[in-house]
Amino acid sequence: MKVFAIIPARYASTRFPGKPLAKIQGRSMIEWVYRRAGKVFETIAVATDDERIAGEVRRFGGNAVMTSSGHASGTDRCAEALSIMQEACGEQADVVVNIQGDEPFVDPGMLSDLAGCFKDGSVQIATVVRKIEERHVLFDPNCVKVVVGESGKALYFSRSPIPFLRGYEPEQWIHRHDFYLHLGVYAYRAEVLARLTRLQPSPLEKAESLEQNRWLENGCSIRVLRTDTAGSIAVDTPEDLQQALLWLKDHPVLL
Repeated sequence: MKVFAIIPARYASTRFPGKPLAKIQGRSMIEWVYRRAGKVFETIAVATDDERIAGEVRRFGGNAVMTSSGHASGTDRCAEALSIMQEACGEQADVVVNIQGDEPFVDPGMLSDLAGCFKDGSVQIATVVRKIEERHVLFDPNCVKVVVGESGKALYFSRSPIPFLRGYEPEQWIHRHDFYLHLGVYAYRAEVLARLTRLQPSPLEKAESLEQNRWLENGCSIRVLRTDTAGSIAVDTPEDLQQALLWLKDHPVLL
């Protein structure tokens, strides 16, 4: 099974412009992500529309692919990058892993397990969740929640705490039910990724501003991998970066 890992990275960001180039212990955040992914995958590229990011990737010896600035999502950027990579190397990918470019401490073991989901030939898309332990995360609309069926497939993604627990006060919910946080890393069969880019925005996607609901509405299945890792820290703001630096002091991570 041939796996390509792609790290979409944009320079423009409302809350933290240029964050892929932010320094963590002397290395750029995008280098941290790339090297962590390199512990698992042989074929990796950063997909970007910015020469500053591409230049940084090439500086540390990584592979950068220039993509259109008009992509609405990381999934669309991955699809273009995949086409460029396949043409360049003359090989076809079976599975594509989409790794967030703003999670410098992403767990290599988790990435390996995610790719391993595709040993099951029925898996179209796979993603990762962890159990929510913190009440503020449950009610934070920036933290995406997911409900999972008995088959291990996602039923729905929401910015609201789901499911609603009738008969209990909200402060009791986290003690009465297992809620799951979506970690935002995906893997797709290559042919499924191509199909996803042809789907039109859907009502549930627009309502929640979550593209994965478009896939569910169009009949795609998403296998859910549960993980206990707590090392996947998303850096969305300069304040998040400071928290990541503090976390790193207590949890040394080797590249």
